[in-house]
Amino acid sequence: MIRFSKIIISNFFLLVIPCSCGFYSLSGSLPPHIRTISIPMVENETAEFGIAENISDGIQNRFNDEGILKIINDNADSVLRGTVKKVTDGPYTFNKNESVSEYRYKIDVIFEWYDNKNEKTLLKGNYSGWGAYGLSGDIGTDGIDNDNDGKIDSEDDNEFGEPRLFAAKVAVQKIAEDIINDIMTTW
Repeated sequence: MIRFSKIIISNFFLLVIPCSCGFYSLSGSLPPHIRTISIPMVENETAEFGIAENISDGIQNRFNDEGILKIINDNADSVLRGTVKKVTDGPYTFNKNESVSEYRYKIDVIFEWYDNKNEKTLLKGNYSGWGAYGLSGDIGTDGIDNDNDGKIDSEDDNEFGEPRLFAAKVAVQKIAEDIINDIMTTW
């Protein structure tokens, strides 16, 4: 009886494991019926001027760069809706004199990726991104890793511009990257 049970159990695993793995892929692919996406203007629940436009443009640019889904306005297979919930801008690091040497600009948003054909939410989550900046007025010489890439000032060829605006741009890029990664790894 014990030998018979072992045979049944081992045969069960031989049948079930390959079948269950056949529907799962580690490569991260999209549902086959979703080829297009609509990305309407992000809603803004904050007092931060222009943030909705910056996030919407940043996400659309990232989708265009990646080329994973075609962006269209009407009759898309899916839609990505977002809402800016909070923007914080405050001291991040202090120097030995206890003066602020670095500020952190952080954006918190909620996004939902919705399947229009099957009428269901595919992904919903909270996302945040941040960038750092100093008060020097020139992020190319402020001694801060403004975009958190491990490079500062002359070592980093993309650190230029108005400090707070650059920090906002970095935060938006991080959010867009995280959304793309989540969409690609969900499937």
